[in-house]
Amino acid sequence: MSYADAAARGAKQSPEDSMADANHRFSILRRESTCCNKSRAPRVEAIYRDESENPATLVDVDSPHVSSVDPNFLNQNVKTSTQAERLQREQEQQNVEGQNKARKARAKAKAEKSSLSANKGNPVYVGNALLLGLAGAGLGYGAYQKHLSGKLSWELVGLWSGAVGAFGVADYFVSKWLIQNKYPKK
Repeated sequence: MSYADAAARGAKQSPEDSMADANHRFSILRRESTCCNKSRAPRVEAIYRDESENPATLVDVDSPHVSSVDPNFLNQNVKTSTQAERLQREQEQQNVEGQNKARKARAKAKAEKSSLSANKGNPVYVGNALLLGLAGAGLGYGAYQKHLSGKLSWELVGLWSGAVGAFGVADYFVSKWLIQNKYPKK
């Protein structure tokens, strides 16, 4: 059934139903209008204008407390004395920090040097140094030969890198055990 057919038949509502529907619509409209009025701010009755600012209290550019600056003021690196003091403090702090870092680095290098020189006869240190040199030379020579023959690939490099990493982890734990149990540091 189309809308035109339904409209042609006429309304099925009785006059009482139609009136109840109209009353319902009116009550909804009345509720909406009262709720909106409550949320609205009250009207402003008048705008307050304060003209009490006396022009005599404004800064006079001819008074001696106004100072002028050099034309090249914006091109200066340091524009105020406060900024100059801050930059000087920062420079002094950087100097102190630099001296502290240098002192710590020298102390650390001296400690490592004395540790290595004291343990230069330790077989664990000698073995690790020899192993590191031989492994580096062997891997470098092998990679160069693969490169010359055109067989060097990222897959091969990745595999050997993984093997070197696994060997390094194993060497670390074996060396640690040997230093703690068999050949302690001096």
